[in-house]
Amino acid sequence: MKKDRTSSSGVVSREEQKKYWKRILIVDDDPDIATTFKVGIENASKSIAVHTHNDPRKALLDFEPNFYDLLIIDINMPYMDGFQLSERILEVDINVKICFMSSGEVSDGLREIHPSLSLGCFIRKPITIDYLIDRIMKELD
Repeated sequence: MKKDRTSSSGVVSREEQKKYWKRILIVDDDPDIATTFKVGIENASKSIAVHTHNDPRKALLDFEPNFYDLLIIDINMPYMDGFQLSERILEVDINVKICFMSSGEVSDGLREIHPSLSLGCFIRKPITIDYLIDRIMKELD
């Protein structure tokens, strides 16, 4: 798990992190969506630092327990779906809040496949930045 963050990987340095009061990790295999969400959130609130990953395996490898206040995870990704990623993350950080997002339908059948997972926070794509910010602020309260 990395301890040093660099701007070249889309995250802020330790010194810059000190000025933020909340940190969010967005994991979405679509780089355009991840970047759009990052820019929109950081432009709307200077007190939130947003980190992004497009590969769930890399996100898991770089994940630091007790570092993020909120994860926004796409459900449908290659290599590892959002539920699998969240289950692995919750093994090392049981307290992190997670919002799932998807452009597809989420049915009760998913609860049968992943019974230990809560779908308390679900964001349906496409989404406006204003709605995303509103949802994030509610989750961070």
